[in-house]
Amino acid sequence: MQLKLKDFIEIEFTGKTKEGEIFDSNIDEDLKKINQNLPAKPLIFCLGEGMFLKGIEDFLIDKSIGRYEIELEPDKAFGKRNTKLIMVIPMKVFREKEINPIPGARFNFDGSPAKILTVSGGRVIVDFNNPLAGKTVLYKINVLRKVEDKTEQINAFNDFLFKKQIKFEIENNKLILEVEKSISKFVEVFKNKYKELFGLDLGVREVEEKPAV
Repeated sequence: MQLKLKDFIEIEFTGKTKEGEIFDSNIDEDLKKINQNLPAKPLIFCLGEGMFLKGIEDFLIDKSIGRYEIELEPDKAFGKRNTKLIMVIPMKVFREKEINPIPGARFNFDGSPAKILTVSGGRVIVDFNNPLAGKTVLYKINVLRKVEDKTEQINAFNDFLFKKQIKFEIENNKLILEVEKSISKFVEVFKNKYKELFGLDLGVREVEEKPAV
C-alpha cells in the first residue's frame, strides 16, 4: 500500500544531527538520551499539510508502511543560516525584560528562540536562527500504519493547530468543536481546511473559559 498526499499516518521517529546528537524523538529510549522527561507519544499527521518536517513528508509520499533512514540537507530540513537573523540589541532591552544575557545562553525572546553570542558594554549580539539551521540532519522513521479513523485524524489535526485536545462531535456531516470564546474566531479561519481534509462543515460551540492554573 503506497502512502498518498492527504493520508494520515502514525510514525515513530528520531532526529539527529550528522554528528549524532539527538534533537527530537517520540521514542522513550531516545527521549531519555536527551534528558527529556516527556512521555513518548504517538505522532499522527497528514502528509502534505506541514504538520511535520516538509522534507520528511515529501520523502514518504509514494512509500509504503515500514522503516526508513532519511538524510536531509539544510534546505530540506531547518533552512540555511541567515545572517540577517543575527542582531544587535541594546542591553537596556534585556534589563527591561529582566533577562541576564550570558554568552551561549538560549532563551525565548518575544516568542522567538534566540542564542546570546556576545555581550560587550551596552550591546548584545543575538542569533535568532533556528539552532539546527545550516545543519544536515538524519531521521530514522518507522511508519506504523495509515490512520483511517476519522476521530483519530481530527484529534491529531486539532492538537497540531491548538496544541491541545478539543472536545468535538459530528452531527449530520457537521463537525462541531467546543472552544473558548477567546479562540472561536481563530478556529473559524480553518473551516475550509476542515472541509478539505474531513469532508465536514465546521461549527463552533463556545464554552466557558477555563481558569488559569
